[in-house]
Amino acid sequence: MQIYLPIAEVSVNAFLLLGLGGLVGVLSGMFGVGGGFLMTPLLFFIGIPPAVAVATEANQIVASSFSGVLAHFKRKTVDLRMGTVLLIGGLTGAAIGVVLFNYLKSLGQVDLLVKLCYVVFLGIIGTLMFVESLNAIRRSKRASAPVKRKNHNWVHGLPFKMRFRVSGLYISVIPPILVGVFVGILSAIMGVGGGFIMVPAMIYLLGMPTKVVVGTSLFQIIFVTAFTTLLHATTNYTVDMALAVLLLVGGVVGAQFGAIIGTRLKAEQLRILLALMVMGVCFKLALDLLIMPSELYSLGAAGGH
Repeated sequence: MQIYLPIAEVSVNAFLLLGLGGLVGVLSGMFGVGGGFLMTPLLFFIGIPPAVAVATEANQIVASSFSGVLAHFKRKTVDLRMGTVLLIGGLTGAAIGVVLFNYLKSLGQVDLLVKLCYVVFLGIIGTLMFVESLNAIRRSKRASAPVKRKNHNWVHGLPFKMRFRVSGLYISVIPPILVGVFVGILSAIMGVGGGFIMVPAMIYLLGMPTKVVVGTSLFQIIFVTAFTTLLHATTNYTVDMALAVLLLVGGVVGAQFGAIIGTRLKAEQLRILLALMVMGVCFKLALDLLIMPSELYSLGAAGGH
């Protein structure tokens, strides 16, 4: 069933959008990511303009993240205090990101910026997560005793410390706020919840237990992406509600299944699956960017004759 999306100015299959929303909802529940890192490029691939994809995808992230976080609240795996600190940084970063997005949109450079950001960040994060996950799996096979978590790093030497009881941490609020700011900027520019950055940062930088990371990440993502959507809708008018509703319905259903699947897989297995998905999307986007200039050149050359 084809439907016309007025803001995006394209016609797409409604069932395809529902399916994409469901797929990303499953990922949200499994990995604690908003799913935008995968959905936004998929929207590019089916012809949705990047500016519309970024602004609209935030709606679906809010819905799937909310659905996923409810399941984690039931299991008491959400650190509300840590989530609130991350949220303070996230809202600040989102405001900065929307201002930058609108400036580049006025220059006509926003589409290129969005795609370049995806290639760079997905490439780095995907590779790091893949290597670390492989090492963790090897260690778990070799060692009969569980590997001890590093209890102290440079983060523990910073001032303004706060106790996070659910995570079992006593650390400075500076790193979580900075992580939140960075993720908020990415959320506004790339149309992502930022979980693919936040989850590794919470595990490896802040030292949070993996079981608490997913729910806490989703809690923060809900508010930052809702704020980002509001800013995009009121400043650059690129939120397509028809597209948002279809993605939202699929996402809410998918997130519940994802939360169930996530509890049945080991943390290392979850991370390596996420890494492979991130690297696959990065490769496809990089390929598109490399192919596009030659096509643009040939079109320009044809027009000159």
